Amino acid sequence: MTIHEKYMQRCLQIAKNGVAAALPNPSVGAVIVHQGKIIGEGFTSTYGGPHAEVNAINAVKDKSLLKEATLYVSLEPCSHFGKTPPCCDLILKNDISTIIIGCQDPNVLVAGKSIQKLKEAGKVVFAGVLEKECQEANRRFFTFHTKKRPYIILKWAESLDGFIAPSNEVRLQISQAKRQPFWISNKYSRQLTHKWRSEEKAILIGTQTAIDDNPKLDVRDWKGKNPVKIVLDQNNRIPKENDIFDNRSNVIVLTAADLDFTNKMAAQIAHIIYEKNIASVIIEGGRQTLQSFIDENLWDEARVFRGSSVLNDGIKAPKIKAKLMAAKAIINDELLIFTNHD
Repeated sequence: MTIHEKYMQRCLQIAKNGVAAALPNPSVGAVIVHQGKIIGEGFTSTYGGPHAEVNAINAVKDKSLLKEATLYVSLEPCSHFGKTPPCCDLILKNDISTIIIGCQDPNVLVAGKSIQKLKEAGKVVFAGVLEKECQEANRRFFTFHTKKRPYIILKWAESLDGFIAPSNEVRLQISQAKRQPFWISNKYSRQLTHKWRSEEKAILIGTQTAIDDNPKLDVRDWKGKNPVKIVLDQNNRIPKENDIFDNRSNVIVLTAADLDFTNKMAAQIAHIIYEKNIASVIIEGGRQTLQSFIDENLWDEARVFRGSSVLNDGIKAPKIKAKLMAAKAIINDELLIFTNHD
């Protein structure tokens, strides 16, 4: 590992602190080094707040050292006015001599403009250090800007014999009387699901899931912000007393006025979510909704909990053909992670 890679790794490490709060902005890490010593660090603040470079520069106690320092940043600094002033201008104002960049910003408002501006100002600029790792760290942001859609995560739990829910008869006996979910995964897997929800901007379910399970779709078993709730409801069948309308987070209801429910639903949904500036979404079911995203090849990750129970009958789990990237045990559950590289 080179010295540049070492400090870029540190950028990626601290950038993880801002992933959920920064969206739809990328979460960036910045490290300032002077004579082999880190003198300032920063990561992207909550959306609308200072960027990583600003926080790193502000962390430097002796600003006179910046003229001889090297700035490492995992994503090309911004060069335009948004909710904050351009970071590129701040770098020039502080006369930082060398800038090492992980990857170029895909946003058309930046897209190499900062790199060019810094070079034209006489700064030493290197780009592409741990480029793939930096792009992967902000895969939601890159998907949003390059594919013009949100980063889409599919999530479901299935029994050992491949069902996501028991038969209607059994389901009614077990849960419908109380209008609560039938659990296949264990409580530790469910807590992990709540952590995931806190890391994404939105969560989506279909009509029948909302009616049968009356889910809260929140992060009550984890500390974090509740995602925006998106629910499909073609004919406004979901009762208004349903828990999704509990005002804990914004709710978007997509009806026949918003979607053509007879034609390629996933593409329509992805477009609407993109237009609402939502950079990532977890699709939590049911089967028909999940399968529509699989069939239209509109997904990036699938996270599948395989429980230990055997149902023998019921609603079959979605069918997916993809590369298995990881598998791990969560007590008596197995978590399978698939990725979609088209």
